[in-house]
Amino acid sequence: MLLRIHPIDPQPRLIRQVVEILRSGGIIIYPTDTVYGIGCDILQADAIERICRLKGIDSHKANLSFICNDLSHLSEYTKPISTPTFRLLKEHLPGPYTFILPASKLVPKILQSKKSTIGLRIPDNSIAMALVRELGRPILSTSLPGEQVEDTTDPDVMYENFGKQVDAVIDGGIGGMIPSTVVDCSTDLPEVIREGAGQWAL
Repeated sequence: MLLRIHPIDPQPRLIRQVVEILRSGGIIIYPTDTVYGIGCDILQADAIERICRLKGIDSHKANLSFICNDLSHLSEYTKPISTPTFRLLKEHLPGPYTFILPASKLVPKILQSKKSTIGLRIPDNSIAMALVRELGRPILSTSLPGEQVEDTTDPDVMYENFGKQVDAVIDGGIGGMIPSTVVDCSTDLPEVIREGAGQWAL
């Protein structure tokens, strides 16, 4: 299913339709403020396994992140964080950043790595935010596989490539090519482990 959703003012009916897909264990391709991602409801273990199979990765070793609605939502899935770390998050989110933080007990076991950390995002994207608000919990997210630029930026090409492997492809316009900047905040000193779309200067 290919759904064309307005990138600035998402149609509530279509958002509800996608969320029903997520709640029933479906997986989707959807836009963020950087690149398009593959996502599912974090509580649907079978959907998580489907995504990992599609990418050919192990769920315990994969670079999977949570798309959250706001900082209070994000804080539910991480252990208590220091005041400087909170200020850092507040300064950069919403935006093109993934912050790696210590995972709380609310993170499903299938997603907990040996390090017990989780990547958390609050993208500056109306469609992604509308989906998370309607779902009421984070969406699991990972990047799309692909070798050509069009494979990961053009929704029509994504639908052609993955339409039979996912339950919905959201067309929210042409996507970006640069992924989020990944910052490890699991220790006292933040460390950039991937430079991406987000500018970083401490």
